[in-house]
Amino acid sequence: MRIRLDIAYDGTHFRGWARQPGLRTVQGTLEGALARVLGGDPRLVVAGRTDAGVHASGQVAHLDLADDQRTRLVSRREGGNAVGALAARLTGVTGAYSDVAVTRTSSAPEGFDARFSAVWRRYEYRLADRTAGYDPLDRLRTTTVRAALDAPAMHEAARSLIGLHDFAAYCKPREEASTIRTLLEFDWHRDERGVLVANVKADAFCHSMVRALVGACVAVGEGRLDIADVVQIRDAGLRVPEVKVLAARGLTLSEVGYPDDALLAARAEQTRARRDAD
Repeated sequence: MRIRLDIAYDGTHFRGWARQPGLRTVQGTLEGALARVLGGDPRLVVAGRTDAGVHASGQVAHLDLADDQRTRLVSRREGGNAVGALAARLTGVTGAYSDVAVTRTSSAPEGFDARFSAVWRRYEYRLADRTAGYDPLDRLRTTTVRAALDAPAMHEAARSLIGLHDFAAYCKPREEASTIRTLLEFDWHRDERGVLVANVKADAFCHSMVRALVGACVAVGEGRLDIADVVQIRDAGLRVPEVKVLAARGLTLSEVGYPDDALLAARAEQTRARRDAD
């Protein structure tokens, strides 16, 4: 029995998603809550492993239940929807004002894999410059820069990077990991308060890719790089000091996209095969 979990969290006080001995992580916190509700040793598979300090409003994970966990779950009738009621039971464990919440639990369709069935991920990055000003109420989810940034130039630079490319210049290298990605959307706008918000969508992201792409656009917005430079840096394939990896606090995983249910298993198989080939 496989369950889909939709998850939100404030990453400020987590050392990232992935379980690490002796450290507080999102995965460790949720698996501990699941163990209290279901028993056993639950293990979550997640759509995207976020780094320390990164937030999520649309994270997705799945959980496979052992027979005894399934029995324990359905023994609580919950009006006939024990799976749907699991989210509320987890809130009872994590607490009403916890920095992590399972917002929805549902029976996963056949072939669903939270990680390998995903076809794209979307992130948002919030940036307050001198134009927007500093808001202490938003300090945990917004990065501040002490400059008045050129938003139209940042938007044009972002748009120039869209497509299938090798993004090694905008990734922290990992041994034997591919840095070829399809950047589907990348744009900037100012919200009603003037805060700069980046929308970044790709089939997948390599390590620190979003924060490095945002850093390149900030360099353009400050006038340290020209718009054409961001493409030249990408095509050269080398990291440069002008491109800073910005703080994790401004980054939120906002959405994960999946194909129609009939295509979930095929997508998962295709993704696994590609990862094995990489």
